[in-house]
Amino acid sequence: MSPRFFSSIGRTAVLSVAAIIALAPVADAASRDKRFFESVAGVWKGPGEIVAGKYKGTKFSCSLTGLPADGKLAGLTLDGTCRVGVFSQPMKATIAEVDGKYQGQFLDGADGKGMDIVSGAVTGDRVVMGINRNKLNGAMVARLQNDSAMNITISVKVEDRLIPVIGLKLNRQADAYATTVKD
Repeated sequence: MSPRFFSSIGRTAVLSVAAIIALAPVADAASRDKRFFESVAGVWKGPGEIVAGKYKGTKFSCSLTGLPADGKLAGLTLDGTCRVGVFSQPMKATIAEVDGKYQGQFLDGADGKGMDIVSGAVTGDRVVMGINRNKLNGAMVARLQNDSAMNITISVKVEDRLIPVIGLKLNRQADAYATTVKD
């Protein structure tokens, strides 16, 4: 074999290893994000409050079920209802990683009565999603306190500051399917 052949193989091997090393953080981040969304899947219930704006002080309670995205992609669909007194409002949010970027919508998106999810990042026990509706921009932050408690804050951008407007404290409920004993 000629030295040129080994040189060619060596270059290919070095480039292959370099490509794997360069892609490893992306793959690690994707699997880390997927693990986060899988960890928040389940049934959640708890109280919330509007903490700013016209309806400040309004208290409500929510019952939501989270299902992780199918396949290899990171994401979550959260579906359920929130209740104020005798009035109930369906709630739904879909978050999905598409081409390395998070997107989705809350309710029916900015074209309807909801908001679009335009960006996102998972860091440890927290996810931060950028939200948008027309000229209104903000963020939704969900943080796991532990395996059975999660806090969600929705803030809107006013000038150069994020102002919290909604706070929600959810507790994981026992999943009937997970607790069923199989024979």
